[in-house]
Amino acid sequence: MKDIKILRYKDIKKKGFTLIELLVTISIIGILVSFGAAKYITSEKQARDTQRKSDLAQYRIALENYATVNGSLYPLSDATGKIGTLCTNLGNFIASCLHDPRTTPDYLYFVSADRISWVLGAALETGGYWEICANGKSGKISSAPTDSSCDL
Repeated sequence: MKDIKILRYKDIKKKGFTLIELLVTISIIGILVSFGAAKYITSEKQARDTQRKSDLAQYRIALENYATVNGSLYPLSDATGKIGTLCTNLGNFIASCLHDPRTTPDYLYFVSADRISWVLGAALETGGYWEICANGKSGKISSAPTDSSCDL
C-alpha cells in the first residue's frame, strides 16, 4: 500500500486575501472615487458657467447688430427682465434663443427707458452673477442684475 500523507495546517499554502485586506482595499478605492466625483461635479458647474458667459456674449453681439439696424435703439425688455421677449425681437440677429443650461433661472435683460443702454445677466452655479453692460463693462457681481445695474 501507498503511504498516506497527512496534511497539517502549516503545510497548506494560503491563496486569496483576508477579509481585512479586502476591506482596506475597498475603503481606499471608495475614498479615491469620492474625490474624483467631487472634482467632476465642480468641473461640470464651471463648464455650465462658461456656457452662460458665452451665451450672454452672443446676446451682446445680437443686441449691437439690432441697434445698428434700428437707429441705435435697443429692443424693449419684459418688465420682469426675462429673456423671452428679447429672443422674439432678436429673431433676425441670432440663430436661436439661448437659454440657461439648467433652465432655471433663465437669463435676464433690462433696457433703459430711452432704449440706449442695457444690461444682461445670469446666475452662476459657482456663486454670484455674471453681468454684461452696454457700456462695455462685464464681470462677476454679488447680487442679481436689475434695471438699475450699469447706471441705466
